Amino acid sequence: QVQLVESGGGLVQAGASLRLSCAASGRAVSRRRVGWFRQAPGKERELVASVTSGGTTKYADYVKGRFTISRDNAKNTVFLQMNSLKPEDTAVYYCAAAVLGTLDYNSWGQGTQVTVSS
Repeated sequence: QVQLVESGGGLVQAGASLRLSCAASGRAVSRRRVGWFRQAPGKERELVASVTSGGTTKYADYVKGRFTISRDNAKNTVFLQMNSLKPEDTAVYYCAAAVLGTLDYNSWGQGTQVTVSS
């Protein structure tokens, strides 16, 4: 089983940047799709960005051009660079790893809070 730990969240003003990290331990995630999700109060969890083992990325429309997902397989870590943050980006951000070869995210971290003030 893989364990995922997120870090890098915090309180920032609108327009600022944050870089979230998702460190994996227990098992490597280099061959697995990894996604960043977020959940705002009163809302459902939503997929923000994902990256395949081969480096193919996908983004939700509302973060395209602002967020960048990347992975460092040597460090077993996946990153989410968030620029031009908006108050509506406020949420708990989770990283998750999918079952090999699928879109079934079955390993989740505990989340990191991102708060963007106006």
